[in-house]
Amino acid sequence: MAVRIVVDSSAGLPRDIVEKFDITVVDLHVMEEDSTSSTSGLSAVELAACYARQLERGGDEGVVALHLAKGLSSTWSAAVTASAVFPGTVRVVDTDTAGMAIGAAAMAAASLARDGGSLDECEEIAAGTLASAETWVYLNQLDDLRKSGRLSAGTAVLSAALLATRPILHVTSGKLELAGKTRTQTKAFIKLTQLVQAQADGEPVFAAIQHADSPTAARSLENMLNEVLPAGSQVLVLPIAEAVAVHVGAGAIGLSAVFSSQARAHGTEGTVSVEDKGGIEGTEEQGDTGPGERGEEPGPAR
Repeated sequence: MAVRIVVDSSAGLPRDIVEKFDITVVDLHVMEEDSTSSTSGLSAVELAACYARQLERGGDEGVVALHLAKGLSSTWSAAVTASAVFPGTVRVVDTDTAGMAIGAAAMAAASLARDGGSLDECEEIAAGTLASAETWVYLNQLDDLRKSGRLSAGTAVLSAALLATRPILHVTSGKLELAGKTRTQTKAFIKLTQLVQAQADGEPVFAAIQHADSPTAARSLENMLNEVLPAGSQVLVLPIAEAVAVHVGAGAIGLSAVFSSQARAHGTEGTVSVEDKGGIEGTEEQGDTGPGERGEEPGPAR
């Protein structure tokens, strides 16, 4: 039996990776009412039930839980509450980030778990991967995020002045902070490419581009990154998770990168890797299964 890895659907892990690494994904709630979409976090009861099932599957070896930053969702706090039911065996990592930075940490931990890694080791590699990662978000507009209350106070104050620009936000300590503003998408992508190239420091990078109904734009950024990243780097293109797309709006592009150059400082050599990259790279389906866990029959409606 092995340590089990649990994430919520905000990470945007596609079905291929979920199945390859045997990761459990619990879907955040997306509600539709009067043509308006909204989201809600998972409850402690839902998460406790999920963790109990995974402990049973893993022979009580333990669970590493990775959820959307506590500053962006109530799910993390609910996870901490749920983990108290299983003292010592469910480790809730404080991710302080979003998107495929969390997905990459889940992949690293699941790979180690598959090789017989202990609960402590799986928690450590997940935390190290997160510490070696950065996430940026390029937006067509700020209205959806501003209304959701998920902008930092400083960025929210600036939002009116940013209406005529294409802002780039950086997920910093679980908050969305302004990293730059441009007039065009092309200039924004040049800026993002420069940010990743500078932090790569000549060593391989695992990067994931997540888009909200903008596959052409995402491929354009992918091509720009592939031109400048060091040999051995990987760039995936995936859709943004539905629960995140509700808040960032159409046309948004998320970019998460795990840097080998930073990994050693955090005790995680190398970078995340996806075997058979070609089979993953083109994946556009996330395979949501509703309110239950991926690969299992959804539970009763709550």
